[in-house]
Amino acid sequence: MSSASPGQEPSRTHRLILVGVVLLISLALDLWTKQWVWDNLREGRALELIPRLFYLKFGFNTGSAFSLLRDESWARGFFIVVTFLALGYMAWLATKMPTAKAYGFFAIGLISAGAAGNLHDRFFRTMTVFIEGEGRVERHGVVDFLQVYLNYDTGNYWPIFNVADTSLVCGVALLLLYLHRHGEVPGPVAEKSAAEKS
Repeated sequence: MSSASPGQEPSRTHRLILVGVVLLISLALDLWTKQWVWDNLREGRALELIPRLFYLKFGFNTGSAFSLLRDESWARGFFIVVTFLALGYMAWLATKMPTAKAYGFFAIGLISAGAAGNLHDRFFRTMTVFIEGEGRVERHGVVDFLQVYLNYDTGNYWPIFNVADTSLVCGVALLLLYLHRHGEVPGPVAEKSAAEKS
């Protein structure tokens, strides 16, 4: 994925471009799908993609993953702060990681896109929802729409999620794999160590 000569790591500029491309494509897909669902499925209609398994169904999550803290008024501010911190850490990591392996930067792009996609909703998506003890109130939240049934007959399904969530999960898994395999001994140090052992 790079024109670097043998023994020379690809430039950081190329890796940062990779992060940007992955981020923009993933973010665009997330925002487009959420807007389509908002316009077409908000009234409760569900689309069957794979019978008894996979559906598109509108959901509005005022909390985090698995609807944690969805009824707490302070949750939105908390998640916004956490998201900005995560994006800052991804930016820092992109400037510090060895550039030899592209998939670590691909992971950063996915994580950043997922975080930015849900951050967008926390700023710009609002609906009137019912909160226990408060009644019907206007709240910011995140659009979810991917519904996977674990057991269709009993109505048991995985919590509804979106493209941003998928990007986050895939990105974190890929980054953990990268850090497990390459995190302890970065680029030039690893080469030196290998040379000393030979």
